[in-house]
Amino acid sequence: MYDSIAQHQTVVIRQISRNRAEQVAYYRYLENEQVTLSELVRSLSDHCQQQVSGRHILSISDTSEINLQAHQGRLNPKGLGVVGNNKDVGFFIHPTLALDAETGFPLGLSHLQLWSRDPERPDKHQRDYAKLPIEQKESYKWLDSAAQSQRCLAMGEAKLITHIGDREADLYEAWATVPDRYNHLLVRVHQDRRLFGKSQSLYSYLSAQPCEGTYSLKLVAEPRTGRTEREALLAVRCATVDIQRPAKLKADQYPASLRLYAVEAKEVNPPLTEEPVHWRLLTSHPVVAIEQALQVLQWYCWRWRIEQLFATLKLAGLDIEATQLESVEAIQRLTVLALSVAVRTLQMVEGRDNPDIPASVAFCESQQQCLTQLAPSLQGRTQKQQNPYPLAFLPWATWLIARLGGWSGYRSQRPPEMPTVVHGLRRFEAIFIGWKTDLAGLVCTP
Repeated sequence: MYDSIAQHQTVVIRQISRNRAEQVAYYRYLENEQVTLSELVRSLSDHCQQQVSGRHILSISDTSEINLQAHQGRLNPKGLGVVGNNKDVGFFIHPTLALDAETGFPLGLSHLQLWSRDPERPDKHQRDYAKLPIEQKESYKWLDSAAQSQRCLAMGEAKLITHIGDREADLYEAWATVPDRYNHLLVRVHQDRRLFGKSQSLYSYLSAQPCEGTYSLKLVAEPRTGRTEREALLAVRCATVDIQRPAKLKADQYPASLRLYAVEAKEVNPPLTEEPVHWRLLTSHPVVAIEQALQVLQWYCWRWRIEQLFATLKLAGLDIEATQLESVEAIQRLTVLALSVAVRTLQMVEGRDNPDIPASVAFCESQQQCLTQLAPSLQGRTQKQQNPYPLAFLPWATWLIARLGGWSGYRSQRPPEMPTVVHGLRRFEAIFIGWKTDLAGLVCTP
């Protein structure tokens, strides 16, 4: 079933099924209680584990919701919860994407959590949420992701792990428990923390530091917030800080303070009509020079990869929220399979210029054979429209798929993006089915 989802780049069962019998078989597989979520998630982490040996890994976690409100009338209510607005039905996913720290290339998913919120649960005030131990909060997902990913990546013999999260991951409990000799944290600051032994808070202390240098950041357009595409110049500051234990945490469980390193990157001369980029990051990596600060900023920029993963899963490619399945358990199983395919698509886009990555990362042997036969018809007559990449490597395959998706092949044009690759993969699947049929036709059958 994974192959069909991967080839068609959709999770709509009727689109990946060749006939009624195959469609019924897919539904039975996804509804089968013996196909457990834990087994599917383990297969993801096992594959990731095979890719990380000897590497410094960026372990990037984030949360997204699978909103099924459009299908509420036909969904089986068993296991159905609510999403972020506490009204629409659906469930949450919290994957951890492993990247190579040197290149930013995605290597796989080291861990995945799925859960539903009970629509009848008491609100935060009724539960006295602020005083609950971290293990009883939904935010424990960050600590659990770090622990489970560390176990996966350590078994794969990763050299070093840097766990990266956005503002929701800025938890004193995580700072106190996750970092060690082989594990670091890098998180965007959520709150203006108190500093141990200082009258200034984190924000004021950091902004008072001298500018160490600048960092250039290419911003993509964000219609939702009105942000335009632009090149932003950021002034960079850094400092060593001792953050103070929050008053709500017990002294016998957490240290009074923790030594961390802070990096601020604030946009210089932003457009008058737009909010300036302003990042404040905390990390356990030593940052005492501009080179180290710039490295930390680059690692944090690669956090965008997981946003691309979610976009492929829900919008630009697989359209998981359009599934016609009726049980939450089946949709969750389908989501795990679809995430694996989304990683493959992301690998193609991110590895399109890296001639060291083999095509076998994304294409089986027979698919590569089909691409080889297609190649002459996808290349132009001039040198500028020839595939410049070596045969059987991922950029070679991505170039061909992008041509099927409508890309001109000229290097002077913008490189192919996710929608182009998805469209090319869909066209390739139609061609590949015909190619396999022709081969099968050469075999005599009674």
